[in-house]
Amino acid sequence: MGTQNINRDQDTTQLRFFITQLLHDLQALELMIAKGMIETGVRRIGAEQELFLVDHAWRPAPVAMEILAAIDDPHYTTELARFNLEINLDPLVFSGDCLSRMEHELDALLAKVRAVTHQHDTDIVLTGILPTLRKSDLTLTNMTPKPRYLALSEAMNQLRGGDYEFRLKGTDELIVKHDSVMLEACCTSFQVHYQVGAEEFATLYNLAQAVTAPVLAAATNAPLLFGRRLWRETRIPLFQQAVDTRRASHHLRERSPRVSFGQQWVQRSVVELFQEDLARFRVLLGAALQEDSLAALQHGLVPSLQALRIHNGTVYRWNRACFGFSDGKPHLRIENRVLPSGPTVLDEVANAAFLVGLLSGGPAVYGDISQKMTFHDAESNFLAAAQGGLDARFTWVEGRGIPARELICQELLPLARAGLQSAGILLPDIERYLGVISERVTSGKTGSQWLLRSLSEMPGSETKDSLLGALTAATVKRQWEGKPVHEWPVARPEEGRGGQPRDLRIEEFMTTDLFTVHPEEPIELVVNLMDWKHIRHIPVETEQGEVVGVISGFEIVRHYARSSGQESTEPVAVSTVLQMNPTTVPPETSVLEAIALMRREKLDCLLVVKEGRLVGIVTERDILNITARLLEP
Repeated sequence: MGTQNINRDQDTTQLRFFITQLLHDLQALELMIAKGMIETGVRRIGAEQELFLVDHAWRPAPVAMEILAAIDDPHYTTELARFNLEINLDPLVFSGDCLSRMEHELDALLAKVRAVTHQHDTDIVLTGILPTLRKSDLTLTNMTPKPRYLALSEAMNQLRGGDYEFRLKGTDELIVKHDSVMLEACCTSFQVHYQVGAEEFATLYNLAQAVTAPVLAAATNAPLLFGRRLWRETRIPLFQQAVDTRRASHHLRERSPRVSFGQQWVQRSVVELFQEDLARFRVLLGAALQEDSLAALQHGLVPSLQALRIHNGTVYRWNRACFGFSDGKPHLRIENRVLPSGPTVLDEVANAAFLVGLLSGGPAVYGDISQKMTFHDAESNFLAAAQGGLDARFTWVEGRGIPARELICQELLPLARAGLQSAGILLPDIERYLGVISERVTSGKTGSQWLLRSLSEMPGSETKDSLLGALTAATVKRQWEGKPVHEWPVARPEEGRGGQPRDLRIEEFMTTDLFTVHPEEPIELVVNLMDWKHIRHIPVETEQGEVVGVISGFEIVRHYARSSGQESTEPVAVSTVLQMNPTTVPPETSVLEAIALMRREKLDCLLVVKEGRLVGIVTERDILNITARLLEP
């Protein structure tokens, strides 16, 4: 979606004109394939690197536009959010030292942007989902200020007709509503491109679909969202729901999400995918087009298929067909969008080597894999890999059930090695990159496993925000040390410390595992909760989640002192002793402001409220922890 002159305010005539041009583009592509105009006999690979920008408190830093202005290099471009960037690598002929050249180019491009970010008091991090992201970061104020992003968001909101509701379940569960497409900005990937000829597209695309599951199982790096432990690659369900425009409808009617694995194998041609996408998905965006593709072909010109490329940019297949140009010649690519960003450049290039090695070597072994595996099994394998990573079990060719690790080590790594050798890739590079995959799979130490293990081994006395900050800080440190993730030591809490007092926010220290009571519940319940959970303050909220007060151990003692000697047979309601209208603050409040407020108002706790709902509590004990951190050298 590189086109900037996107029009979101089309009238019906303009929309009909754009759709007509889109249909012409499909007809033109069929003619170009029939006439042999698509480049063939040349295999190229490429990649897109997405990343997060973070400040020195390891939180998202919305400075992408400033960084891009300072760096002034066409390799770098925007993403949906102001705290994301994308780097486009140069395409490389798939042979010789192309993989090590990809690694060296990416290292150089990342070093260049990192040098600029340091001048802006920020850093970069490669990770599938940034651990320190919060829902408050996903407002429209953090959307990149370019018309195409706002147009896409508004078009999807209008089509959906209401808020987005996300439901994800893993070890933990997350249910959250959001009012825009900005949740997509939680996800960053390392997208690998593989150029193919028109005549071989169906075979190689179907193979890409089949091998995506085991490649993903070996590469997961996004198990956390808002501190919840969800899927091993949470990007997969999150991205699907983040741009889903479907409304509730009759259960008998099947409707496809805009992010999907697809519906069936490709039978003959890439055109099938584009036709399917136009048939199933409304056109969201248009543009002022200067070209009629059919007329261009009649005059002996090569059309750019601009309308097709714009629509293709609003439908997010996990393996997406792409039309483009190399040295002025039109070509087709398979873009794999499944692989996460990080953990290191070496890990990413190893993942790419595994994928393209399978695409290169697979046809000789599997032939037309659509004849040996059902599409349902390929899709089920993909979801199993996203959920369970290396613990997944797949249904492979001929209906054979096999654990992910066994399939990768015994069958697919040798196949990828043969595929890279047949393409003429240098033997030391083959051993280097596939060796990383082999050791990662054998040890079970993926990026997701490292994140989850680090989180579980850090002390429970730390707040969740400080733990997530430590994960992010440790990720940045280890990325630049360069060792692959299976060699990483676990993160330590002290690695996330070092932000300046003015940068720290109350949400980094508040308690979010809350125990609350309702106004009409008995005081005896409060007494028992305080005893069982060793707490001194309990918020009081209604059934609708509205905060109406707080009750402390002091109020309980005072109540029993007053009623001493009085006989009562009826339980006393919490509403009779609670402290009404308690002081509340939003989670973005700085710790210095919170400390000053508590001292000024002589408070022993602060309730933290977001959008009218209780999200946390800060007590005197938390203030001691904050003070201790501020005093650390």
